[in-house]
Amino acid sequence: MNGSTPPKSQGDIVTETPVVFIHGLWLHSASWQPWLTLFQDLGYQVSAPGWPGEADTVEAARATPDDVAGHGIDDVVEHYAAIIADLPAPPILIGHSFGGMVAQKLLGQDRARAAIAIDAAQIKGVLPLPLSALRSTTPVFKNPANRNKAVSLTESEFRYAFGNAIPEQESDELFERWTVPAPGKPLFEAAAANFNPHSAAKVDTANASRGPLLLITGGKDHTVPEAVTRATLKQYRHSEAVTDLLEFPDRGHSLVVDHGWREVADACVSWLQNQEL
Repeated sequence: MNGSTPPKSQGDIVTETPVVFIHGLWLHSASWQPWLTLFQDLGYQVSAPGWPGEADTVEAARATPDDVAGHGIDDVVEHYAAIIADLPAPPILIGHSFGGMVAQKLLGQDRARAAIAIDAAQIKGVLPLPLSALRSTTPVFKNPANRNKAVSLTESEFRYAFGNAIPEQESDELFERWTVPAPGKPLFEAAAANFNPHSAAKVDTANASRGPLLLITGGKDHTVPEAVTRATLKQYRHSEAVTDLLEFPDRGHSLVVDHGWREVADACVSWLQNQEL
């Protein structure tokens, strides 16, 4: 996979397949808007529902952090499963960070036609835990009480976790535009996944009948380093279903919202076309 095949122009894709975008921690669902416009123009039916309790706007979400506090991975998966159940057809899922983990879980449950997991959070069975990932999650883990609280990042914390591969000014602008408080519980669940046989971070990676999956990694990502995504790929070695990996060597965790988002989105469209989706 190199993502070099240009996407089809508007009007070339005719599909009734829904595409559901799933964001991760600290970014509001509205941050997907450029992707929604692109995929809608290509003929897909698009939506980007927020997490359980998430307000409709960034401003409202910042004002009501308690509404998302305490929600864990299973809550989020069930929330999106209910949304999927109301769609006219199984969707393509595109998830970023913890949204990528959720997309993988739903694909493994045969609730989706295909999934793209971008810098996806660590699933059960993945062992590498690079120091940069630990530092990125320090704002949550520094206080055990954060498990049941909503946690906000500071501008500098966002810059390290998301914006390390882009200019500081752009990182600060993205922080101001899109960041919202996020529940701490999913991070605590993921951290303990390999010690819990019934972990919410467990994905059915052996499902051979599921739809195709694309894993995307940013080579400079501090929050989900490349080693984590490559270890995730190995978890799928017992499945005969399509599982591809695409790397953007110079990109960090902000790759879905920063100035280079279109390159990533075009690569997703190209992969979907190769899968005839």
